[in-house]
Amino acid sequence: MPGLGVLVAAMAVAVVLAVVLSRTEGGSEAGGGEIFLQAANAAGPDPFTESTAEDGSAPPTTSAPPTTSAPSTGSTSESSPATAVRGVRGGEPGLYGGTRDVSSCDVERQIKYLREVPAKNEAFASVAGVESSEVPSYLRSLTPLRLRLDTRVTNHGYRDGVATDYQAVLQAGTAVLVDDRGVPKVRCACGNPLTKPVEQSDPRYTGTPWPGYSPSKVVVVDPAPRDIEKFVVRDTDGGWFERKRGDTGGKDHPTKPPEGQSPSPGDTPPSSPSPDTSPSAPSATPDSGPTTGEDETPGEPPSSSPGNSGPTTGEPPSESQAPPPVESGTTNGAPNGTADNGTGGFTGDAPSGAT
Repeated sequence: MPGLGVLVAAMAVAVVLAVVLSRTEGGSEAGGGEIFLQAANAAGPDPFTESTAEDGSAPPTTSAPPTTSAPSTGSTSESSPATAVRGVRGGEPGLYGGTRDVSSCDVERQIKYLREVPAKNEAFASVAGVESSEVPSYLRSLTPLRLRLDTRVTNHGYRDGVATDYQAVLQAGTAVLVDDRGVPKVRCACGNPLTKPVEQSDPRYTGTPWPGYSPSKVVVVDPAPRDIEKFVVRDTDGGWFERKRGDTGGKDHPTKPPEGQSPSPGDTPPSSPSPDTSPSAPSATPDSGPTTGEDETPGEPPSSSPGNSGPTTGEPPSESQAPPPVESGTTNGAPNGTADNGTGGFTGDAPSGAT
């Protein structure tokens, strides 16, 4: 019965396609694809807009990620705990850096760029989970800061009228817009919306590693358990300041270092980040620690050991990374710009803050 055989074969193909599509579009299952290394000042593949990054200096580096007792969201990794990506809470003092009274991103310019191309605005909204008309108010609700640790995200580009997605590591020093739970939501160098990373069971790191990069030092930012009223931020001069949620720097004011911390006048920003060598991103589908309190500076602090010294430049500089307290990995000198050590899995083991 040749007709029956053809029908059975067609059904088998349909089942395989359904499984593949459900894994690709679901965005929640462990994958084994590429993770792109994105330097702080590089546009990267498929940028939504021109760069809106403003402040070109980086905050002093931290020697360890802020402490958190909460597991990383979606932690189902089968990877080795020594190399798995560690979770840090978005509200921890010192997780983000910046320059007092200076915004790291031009939010109004980001709004303008998206308004000029309605299709981009609509694609951006679909990833951010808001209506197209709500994009301006959504962007204004975010807080412009800079990463102080290499951070895993899902980055969403724009190609052929639709949003794409790809897994990425954003270099410390990257200008981002952060939501009310302390999670990075927009990458200002390209205007791309960001969402939580998808666990990778067998990742391949693609791109040129920057000085100090190691997969063992990469973190994923978990949402704080409640809204953050003020971010306790490490300043470029080694001091500390508070920035109110949604403020662009106009209401910043100095604050005391978190407990156990002190300003480090000797800290200097490291050298400029590596140039953009990221390959084109795969096609895709679209997708927030404890509150810092009202007027005090709570939370367990990061260590303030100085990072690599180097001259200050006008470019967003690369930061020496703040490793979790595990044995540090090294960047494999793999060919074709691929760093292949470490894993892309997330672990619930919280990194210990330095005392």
